[in-house]
Amino acid sequence: MTTKKPQSMLREASHQIIAGGSAGLVEICLMHPLDVVKTRFQIQRGTSDPTSYKSLSDCFRTIFRNEGIFGFYKGILPPIVAETPKRAVKFFTFEQYKKLLNLTPLSPGVALSVAGLGSGLTEAVVVNPFEVVKVSLQANRDSFKEQPSSFAQARRIIKSDGFGLKGLNKGLTSTLGRHGVFNMIYFGFYFNVKDAIPASSDPTLEFLRKFTIGLASGTISSCVNIPFDVAKSRIQGPQPVPGQIKYRTCFQTMALVYREEGYFALYKGLVPKIMRLGPGGAVMLLVYEYVSGWLQKNW
Repeated sequence: MTTKKPQSMLREASHQIIAGGSAGLVEICLMHPLDVVKTRFQIQRGTSDPTSYKSLSDCFRTIFRNEGIFGFYKGILPPIVAETPKRAVKFFTFEQYKKLLNLTPLSPGVALSVAGLGSGLTEAVVVNPFEVVKVSLQANRDSFKEQPSSFAQARRIIKSDGFGLKGLNKGLTSTLGRHGVFNMIYFGFYFNVKDAIPASSDPTLEFLRKFTIGLASGTISSCVNIPFDVAKSRIQGPQPVPGQIKYRTCFQTMALVYREEGYFALYKGLVPKIMRLGPGGAVMLLVYEYVSGWLQKNW
């Protein structure tokens, strides 16, 4: 009995890690082009920016014309390298926080949201260095062949600014806000609503039920957390004047963007973000649930 319990716990943890990693890999491969477009919108500074995109379609056309099809996959290596451990951390820590919070007097619905917040904060610490490299590559408008590799870019950042909050961990507070808020709503909304809507015995209808709830969960979370995302992109992206740091901290950046560009500037990139994380959020939850279910039956 004493040896069987740790084995079952290890197997359960392995299921969560493998299913979470699979969910992240599938989502990033499908949705990365929209992440590039979102980042480009977030780092441009109003109509005075000479490289400003006029619309979503103009952004797609310009990237394709100037940088080729691979321009949409700039910076994909850091998230691919990061997505497996990142999503594994996301789902594994969510399950662990959920277990711990079940021991508290919190209601099940609130516990799910708090567990999501905890998983988001943990995920942010793991992923932020990869985000710094990714954003710096996505901001590069040279052709795909001319841009540095992910590893060369990481070495350049470390050499010039180090590992700290000015270097490879730049924008950490914004990343904590982005992931914490997103996961709090994402997990809280999905599991609470899924439990409230009866399951269907028809596999197709059941798939559509879960996909629709996941789509709504990803969309609502994206709308709420995007000011943190804009702040993160401004801090981690190129500064307006080389050598001068304009965007320093999360809330200072939000206040500065609001003052100089208006309220709606805090929602730059919202459309491509929703286009990515609406269906992408549904894909992640479905892949996680189905892979986890398959592993429990077969391993």
